[in-house]
Amino acid sequence: MDKNIKRGIYPGSFDPVTYGHLDIINRASSIFDELIVAVLDNKLKTPLFSVEERVNILKELTKDYDNVTIASYDGLLVDACEKMGVHVVVRGLRAVTDFEYELQMAQTNRKLADSKVDTIFFTTDIRYAYLSSSTVREVAYFGGDITEFVPGIVAEMTYKKFN
Repeated sequence: MDKNIKRGIYPGSFDPVTYGHLDIINRASSIFDELIVAVLDNKLKTPLFSVEERVNILKELTKDYDNVTIASYDGLLVDACEKMGVHVVVRGLRAVTDFEYELQMAQTNRKLADSKVDTIFFTTDIRYAYLSSSTVREVAYFGGDITEFVPGIVAEMTYKKFN
């Protein structure tokens, strides 16, 4: 891998992907030569969408970005970073409570990676500060309107999961 290329990784569950996630992808892709959006396959959780579904949804939603790659990973993020040749993790922050958790994770990742992985934080656009995937799932489960929170294809697929 070319060491002159600036790569970032934006990890997450993306279950489902929201407009907040897409905002971070858009902004982060403008500062990296390559942004890898990495879908976590967390064996400890039962997701609404399979890893393959989430990867395919993200590929569709980011198809117009020349420098965005969609991948999946399991295990430790620092191991995925090493395998993909990435030294910068991108994370979004909605509130102070996010910061406390994300700071702890950033410091842990830096320690696990022998200081070879740094984290940069994007504050969430105010339009999405309240938005989370778990909120979207709950609203959809009870039949509420999620079309302001997620792209149409995601809303359609989410409603199908609950019917």
